[in-house]
Amino acid sequence: MELAILGATIGAGLVAIGAGIGIGIIGAKAVDGVARQPEASGKIQAPMFIIAALIEGVCLFALVICILAVMRQ
Repeated sequence: MELAILGATIGAGLVAIGAGIGIGIIGAKAVDGVARQPEASGKIQAPMFIIAALIEGVCLFALVICILAVMRQ
């Protein structure tokens, strides 16, 4: 039981770190693209928000899996 809790907390931490890095990279690239071509900001922002939402969805799914792993024990 204790190892399941340890594994789930490590997994949740890795998921949070991965999502933070992914969203940070997306934001940095989007700001860089808008700085280079301000007239294309609308075309850059929409895909950026979609990809960020997909990353958040995967993050939440992984966190639910970690919680279920703890509750199953």
